[in-house]
Amino acid sequence: MKKITMQLTVLSLLFFCLSLGTNFAAQDNTKLLTKETYMEMESIGSPNISPDGRHILFTRGWVDKMNDRSRSNLWIVDVEGERVRELTHGNWRDFSPVWSPDGTKIAFLSDRDGTTQIHVMWLDTREVAQLTHLERSPGNLRWSPGGKHLAFTLFARDTKPLLSVQLPKKPRGAKWASPAVIVDRLSWRRDGRGYQPKGYTHIFVIDAELGGTPRKITSGDYSHSDPQWYADGKKIFFSAIRKPDAEYLRGDSEIYSVDLDTLEIKALTDRKGPDRGPRVSPDGRWIAYTGYNDKNYTSHLSNLYLMDNTGSRKRVLAVNLPNSPSSITWAPDSSGLYYLMREKGESNIYYISLNRKFQKITNGVHYLSGLSMADDGQVVTTLSTFHKPGYLVTFNLQNPGNIKKLVDVNEDVLANVKLGDVEELWFKSPDGLDLQGWLIKPAEFKSGKKYPMILYIHGGPWAMYSVRFTWAWQNFAANGYAVLFMNPRGSTGYGQDFVNGIQYSYPGKDYDDLMAGVDAAMAKGFIDKKNLFVCGGSGGGVLTAWIVGHTNRFRAAVSMRPVINWHSFVGTTDGANWYRQFQKYP
Repeated sequence: MKKITMQLTVLSLLFFCLSLGTNFAAQDNTKLLTKETYMEMESIGSPNISPDGRHILFTRGWVDKMNDRSRSNLWIVDVEGERVRELTHGNWRDFSPVWSPDGTKIAFLSDRDGTTQIHVMWLDTREVAQLTHLERSPGNLRWSPGGKHLAFTLFARDTKPLLSVQLPKKPRGAKWASPAVIVDRLSWRRDGRGYQPKGYTHIFVIDAELGGTPRKITSGDYSHSDPQWYADGKKIFFSAIRKPDAEYLRGDSEIYSVDLDTLEIKALTDRKGPDRGPRVSPDGRWIAYTGYNDKNYTSHLSNLYLMDNTGSRKRVLAVNLPNSPSSITWAPDSSGLYYLMREKGESNIYYISLNRKFQKITNGVHYLSGLSMADDGQVVTTLSTFHKPGYLVTFNLQNPGNIKKLVDVNEDVLANVKLGDVEELWFKSPDGLDLQGWLIKPAEFKSGKKYPMILYIHGGPWAMYSVRFTWAWQNFAANGYAVLFMNPRGSTGYGQDFVNGIQYSYPGKDYDDLMAGVDAAMAKGFIDKKNLFVCGGSGGGVLTAWIVGHTNRFRAAVSMRPVINWHSFVGTTDGANWYRQFQKYP
């Protein structure tokens, strides 16, 4: 009996040790985010569902470590997520895929020959044809309704001489000084790029099967954007500023149509303020677009408008929104519009009917990017959260709560990686304004211990920090730092009045907001007040520099790409619209 008891005791101890070993192994298998993972991370972009709702195109981006370049190829997956296939393969960038109306072909851009050109792939054979041989990169690919043509935008150089003076002919092989640069425009240089050639972006049309020489359908010394075909394929709608001194008009664009037979261009809108992003309803009756009445704000949020296809019967559909609507998509039956709304750190899909009835389609603490919809109401987008980079998802409008994950290209990289927990913060500014922020705890957080904290400030300043995964912040958390990020006044996502909080006063009370955020984080009890740090880029760099001059509570600061002197900035900036940030010019 003693022997049996002893054996049972030994076995019990053995199983106990094995269970401990299993637990220890599980713990040992957990790791922290390292800088090496940055090069391993991939991305999903350009989600695009086929017209019949059965297949989804997307780009899969990756890092070419040998050449320090970003690359991407095209992939396809069925709507059930059961069959994922690579469509293109190579050390180049294939991007911006769009389905043909019948779903048998895709058009896309690729720099596989060293320059960005338009390509078409026949999906039944995977054969690829290069349609163009352009000197510059095209963009904004749009299939015609019948699938026979593609419209696109392209920068065309203005070769008209500014002076009539003719220099003597330069002898062959002569080493003359560089010619003078003659400037007759407001924006002529770009930071990091230098002198910019003079020219304008025009709209072209090309045969979608044979390619050949593109036909230019817009004219004049103006730039044009966002071409959209009319239902009968005989007209194209677009946005442009076709007015004298266009570059001085601060985005005072209109919606136009061009007749493809006569090339006659007709303006459909005419108010002071931008009208852009035309979207033609499936039945061809209506055009939705975004814009606003210019009230001389330093930054305006856009509204959603509607007019008929002749430019008549204009009316506002959605106004006083938390942010500018994006990814505007018509319902398949032309009954209303779906769009993405970025608000309070989240991004979700909304619907508005033609009689102005709103409906929030998706809910959740997540950030949706890109919106593509099939005729049967199947939707595809990418979804990101605090702890998950963007992954491909789909759902049907009949059941939008049933969001199905299709492809996650970073699941392997982040497997068993311990990330910092995130806590949402709501607090008051000194003058009583409600403010939102988030605090990331160190990945190996232990209660009762004090941790250093980084205040990370967004640029813009009209932007919105969100609940999306951010590698840099989680990298700080992996190294023992807490990270505070928030949306001070001036940020988008909280309405126009919140944006106007820094009107002609930047920096100003946004500094007070940031300090209130630091106080709210300190109140959590685990932040070391002697180890506070601050950084930000562009607008965040401005506020970082401002903070350094107004408080000593931070041990170190990194002010990236800031403006230090507004007077010299106005004389040297390549962003001429910034002149409007001052009540009167310096």
